[in-house]
Amino acid sequence: MKTLLVPIEDHDGAGAVLAAARTFAAAHDAKIDAVGMRLVPYQAVGAEPIVAVSLPAADENVTEIARRIRERFEQAATGAQGNSDRIRWRGGDPLEDADVAELARVYDMTIIGRPVSSGEGPRMSSLETILFDSGRPILIVPPGPPPPHIGRHVVISWNRSTEAAETMTAAMPLVKAAEQVTILTVAGGTVSGPDAAALKDYLAVHGVEARDVTDDQGTRAKPGAAILDFCKREGADLLIKSAYTQSRLRQMVFGGATSTIISNTHLPVFMAN
Repeated sequence: MKTLLVPIEDHDGAGAVLAAARTFAAAHDAKIDAVGMRLVPYQAVGAEPIVAVSLPAADENVTEIARRIRERFEQAATGAQGNSDRIRWRGGDPLEDADVAELARVYDMTIIGRPVSSGEGPRMSSLETILFDSGRPILIVPPGPPPPHIGRHVVISWNRSTEAAETMTAAMPLVKAAEQVTILTVAGGTVSGPDAAALKDYLAVHGVEARDVTDDQGTRAKPGAAILDFCKREGADLLIKSAYTQSRLRQMVFGGATSTIISNTHLPVFMAN
């Protein structure tokens, strides 16, 4: 993970995203390219899980939007403490979600903020567009001060699915770099496929020593909530989780682990599709 794309929007959460990106870049010797992303001013938003449909943006002064976004970037990039050479502003007019997704195809990962339902922060529509249209993984970071480190204790959410296997392939550089790796299976939250012991053996062949844990909270709580609770108890600083084993429509209507985690995560989440 050597090249990181960080979309910057004109809202207060932009600083937290860039700060987390700097933390990740310092730990993994990576470079950051920041790009302006145009804020869609109108959304139809559901609360839990977060579901958002963006309406077309009204005509705005693109130059003024670009100026405000650049100011957000400059404020967040100030005091990079020796790693300012890792951060570059790409310039140009602010991009729409689809344009950012296309640009992300030539980066190892895109770092974005956890979506909020208020409409005044990172948007679910942006997250899903980048996740599904870029062909690259994303790192979702929660609001607030940046974590002191990202990726020392990694929890892999393993539900045996094809999506989980594909996410593992994308995440292998981070798994190999971690000091501690835990494979988590939540009872009641799996599909047909190899169990955690099989994944543990696979990782061992690649030089990764991991432990596997089964958490039975899924029998009395949502699997997504059980995963987040486990990460908090264990002090994990990175969750690796596949996106949408169920259909996206089903998750919007009935909820699901992915939707719960995206809406509520307190730690960075690596996600691929």
